[in-house]
Amino acid sequence: MTVRVQETRQRSFVDLFAGCGGLSLGLEIAGFQPVFVSELNRDALDTYLLNRKTRFRLLQEDKYHCRDVTDMTKDGGALLDKLVRNLARDHGIDTNTGDLDLLVGGPPCQGFSRIGHRRSYPVDGSKIPSNLLYRDMAKVIDHLRPKIFLFENVRGLLGARWTSGGKKGEIWDDVQRTFDQLEGYEIAHELVYAWEYGVPQNRPRILLVGVRRDLSIDIEDNCPAGGLLPRPSGGYPNLKELWSDLVDPDYEPGGQTTEYPHDPLSEIQEYLRRDPVGERISAKGDPVLEHKYTRHSERVIARFKFMLHNQGRIPEHMKTRKFSQRLLPARWGSDGPNITATSLPDDYVHYCQPRSLTVREWARLQMFPDWYQFAGKRTTGGIRRAGNPREGIFDRELPKYTQIGNAVPVELARKLGNHFQRLLGKRG
Repeated sequence: MTVRVQETRQRSFVDLFAGCGGLSLGLEIAGFQPVFVSELNRDALDTYLLNRKTRFRLLQEDKYHCRDVTDMTKDGGALLDKLVRNLARDHGIDTNTGDLDLLVGGPPCQGFSRIGHRRSYPVDGSKIPSNLLYRDMAKVIDHLRPKIFLFENVRGLLGARWTSGGKKGEIWDDVQRTFDQLEGYEIAHELVYAWEYGVPQNRPRILLVGVRRDLSIDIEDNCPAGGLLPRPSGGYPNLKELWSDLVDPDYEPGGQTTEYPHDPLSEIQEYLRRDPVGERISAKGDPVLEHKYTRHSERVIARFKFMLHNQGRIPEHMKTRKFSQRLLPARWGSDGPNITATSLPDDYVHYCQPRSLTVREWARLQMFPDWYQFAGKRTTGGIRRAGNPREGIFDRELPKYTQIGNAVPVELARKLGNHFQRLLGKRG
């Protein structure tokens, strides 16, 4: 899998609700430069900035990152006006004449997803503040007038209701109305699946794209969303191709593998083991990050061993109510990837060892390269991870597994970035 940064000038983009940076990283590989980022959670923002200290130094300054998007839209948009001035002075980007190339955002999806705290704490959608952040995103778009914008969210948004008795899909209807009201944009949307773009996951996502009409962009035929999204490419790796170089025969529960136990064993492993500038591929014995193992109990290990030797079946006496674990296959079946990385690594069992996945393996599922580091705790649980919307508790910890599970897959983002580069380069 040979991937190189586009041979083109660095186009600018703003990333709202950026999380730990999966969407941004894919766009960066495609030749875009982040000029402003927002992310509410401190750990996720720390991860984002940590991995861009050298390449995008201005992002480290307070004026080019913020935590709460609502701060940008209140008080008549005073902070947005300040950002406009800063972009013109430091980057030569005049948003008043339409210089900003791209704005992307995936508002927090816990209120729309069937996975997460709604499973434990059902609550009306209208009482979850993050469910309304798409309106703030639209206000920022209207102020900065990017050439292209992208809204990303979970499939559950399509059928989400404000209340239990509400109309199915009423929130999605309001999302569409909100963006349709932006003047001067051609807008289309599509439900896509990550595996269609080379990601080893099913991971359905709704993507809504807007392109400024004054650009007169030549649209490609036979592409999703009327040509505003890229044509599916396929090419997803099997899990053995993805992880076999990380399999340490001497691993111990609760221990950690600190060096690569093998040289790369596949093309995708070579790609993920390249350094940030693509000059060197890590070899056997080189340091590997985030490859620490969960300390499973003997009972759990016995259950996992049974699953490994019995096609993933769990005997009745070993079943628990807390988790419904699945044994991951070394190779996908004829239907392709049928999993989605969530915030819970305990959902899956490694294809050849009786254990759950490490942070590094979890990150590779999302196609993060091995040099990418994650800030914060490795994992957490209970109310610290899920919050309790019924009690008005919305603050949540975002440990490493959750940050990764929430991210846009890097390879999907790269394909989107390449397509947007073509659109911007094919202006009529």
